[in-house]
Amino acid sequence: MLSPATLRTAPLRRLITKHATRTLTTTTPKPRLITAPQKTPSKLTVPRSASFATSAEATAPTPEAEVNTNFAAVATGGILYPGIPKIEDPYQKRQWQLEHMAGAFRVFSRMGFTEGAAGHISVRDPVDPTTFWINPMGVHFGMLKASDMVHINEDGQVIGGNRVAVNAAGFMIHSAIHKARPDVDAACHAHSKFGKAWSTFGKPLDIINQDACIFWNNQSVYSSFGGVVFEDEEGARIAEALGPKNRAVILQNHGLLTAGGTVDEAAYLFSLMERTCEVQLLVESSGLPKQIIGDEEAQYTYKYNADPESLYTEFQPDFEYEVWQSKGELKSGF
Repeated sequence: MLSPATLRTAPLRRLITKHATRTLTTTTPKPRLITAPQKTPSKLTVPRSASFATSAEATAPTPEAEVNTNFAAVATGGILYPGIPKIEDPYQKRQWQLEHMAGAFRVFSRMGFTEGAAGHISVRDPVDPTTFWINPMGVHFGMLKASDMVHINEDGQVIGGNRVAVNAAGFMIHSAIHKARPDVDAACHAHSKFGKAWSTFGKPLDIINQDACIFWNNQSVYSSFGGVVFEDEEGARIAEALGPKNRAVILQNHGLLTAGGTVDEAAYLFSLMERTCEVQLLVESSGLPKQIIGDEEAQYTYKYNADPESLYTEFQPDFEYEVWQSKGELKSGF
């Protein structure tokens, strides 16, 4: 990611303007799975994560990918960089979301965000948005596949997918968030080490580096610890603490929770917030004065780094790595 100082240079501003105003014309080929070297380099090359089709499903419909102007500004070379795939069919979108949900869990496993049976990720169902999908209780994050996810309704009853028990606290928290925030399609919570450590202070993260700028005016603190969440009221209070626009909340004496329009966005925000907590704890332990980034610079960096499509794109290297590691197993559907 580019620093505010670098982004302010005149040549790069011209580059950003040039790429940010560029759009796909009707003659630009749709994003598709690339299976062989292309003889026409002018065509758009799209990572596998931007395509619903896999090598085993070459004939399956491929979603269109919209161009993210912010990320296009830092991805130069004369080739437009695709954003979040646009999938019109809700059943195809459901499968795509569950694949990325499984990938997010495997990333969390690799990063060490597991703690017994604690932790959960939820994704709003595109077929019936009043319901959502969540992970089964007691299954290690690193073993989860798309077909393992559980479909539950707003009453916490299993209505489809993998018919097994889910974490009651997870349902209470995620149900409240999905009800309170129609713009949120995914939420992540885990008992990660540095998030738990920082949460004991009951204060937001300082904006002390470029990565932390993503949480500028984008984080809140839930300052009450009510124990394990078994009541609707506690879930509602956490959702209220998240607020109407924030995508991250620090749960005092508990840990972190992030939200986004895609599971990729929410998962990337969680992993970034966990590392930002680690960095802040290291800085605090030095005992030296901190240099806080000013609001103007923080806002400028936030504008170019924290839009949903940029955050989705930032998560794709980790997602693709997990697909490669599992030899595609994590995408196993119903």
